[in-house]
Amino acid sequence: MSKVCLVIGAGDATGGAVARRFAREGYTVCVTRRSLDKLEPLLTQIRQAGGVAHGFGSDARKEEDVVALVEHIESVLGPIKVMVFNIGANSPNSILTETARRYTKMWEMACLAGFLTGREVAKRMVTRQHMSSDVQGVQPKGTIIFTGATASLRGSSHFAGFSGGKMALRALAQSMARELGPMGIHVAHTIIDGAIDTEFIRTQFPQRYALKDEGGILNPDHIADAYWMLHQQPRDAWTHELDLRPYMEKF
Repeated sequence: MSKVCLVIGAGDATGGAVARRFAREGYTVCVTRRSLDKLEPLLTQIRQAGGVAHGFGSDARKEEDVVALVEHIESVLGPIKVMVFNIGANSPNSILTETARRYTKMWEMACLAGFLTGREVAKRMVTRQHMSSDVQGVQPKGTIIFTGATASLRGSSHFAGFSGGKMALRALAQSMARELGPMGIHVAHTIIDGAIDTEFIRTQFPQRYALKDEGGILNPDHIADAYWMLHQQPRDAWTHELDLRPYMEKF
């Protein structure tokens, strides 16, 4: 069976770029979104480039969906060597008008879904008998990467729900890294601190998007390169947290 990279939340920016990057390296790529039809452009792009890709319509907030997804991939397509959790949950709103329903949904998307997918994939990874070796040294039993944001570190005005979920995801990643690292699983958390080159930024923040040619917004392909680097790290020098931002971004 082929080695698999599973991308939870393969949107048009970071998630899609990560999927293309790992497909280019010979991985069978499994990508998910809640709507399967939205994955078709990405799947076509990967296949036309010679890669192998499978799409799944799956709600990562639902335990039964996650369990079924991981079981299917592991039993039919191959062992999940890499899992990238990349679900966004950014919906700004004033704390004065925020509702419990919206707040709960953001936490489910940003954190609960990360817990469910991380748990199910880790349960499979720890059963691997041996770490594989290649010219770059001993490779981990698996790599789990959680995509964080500026909100993982600090809460901003109108971002109480998003910050709460992202900070919780960061705590989850830290706990998993401390438990699973000695078992041969590399758990990493990235902080994407800045605007990403997306249609949303282009249309909603044209002044920020105008900085693209100056390297002022993040290129999704470059984020994907960093994720590939994390997966390739030897176990004697693992990075747990990696922050990425344009050179002109304040922090």
